[in-house]
Amino acid sequence: MSSKVTTFNEITQAEDYFAFFGLSYDPQFLNVYRLHILQKFSRLMQEKGVENPDMANDATFNQYRELLQEAYSLFQTSSPLQQKLFKVFNNKPQNVVLLSEIEVE
Repeated sequence: MSSKVTTFNEITQAEDYFAFFGLSYDPQFLNVYRLHILQKFSRLMQEKGVENPDMANDATFNQYRELLQEAYSLFQTSSPLQQKLFKVFNNKPQNVVLLSEIEVE
């Protein structure tokens, strides 16, 4: 296994992914949206169907670099609520009645 693949598999921090791929980022923005960006990045990787990416391959490296940039850019123009990446955004609370559900007789 190449050192690039090993390095990629050991990354756990959002900042380290950006450093690995040589992408610039706003630290304050990343601090706020890190979980959403990483979740979207993970989903985009899954959509590509590669479980063990070969980061030694330049085409794969560039593809994943673009996916991370896409995930980052998405949250510059969209909100976590709009993206609904996490279960909490998709679950309707049991004890809440929305105004739209109330009918006047």
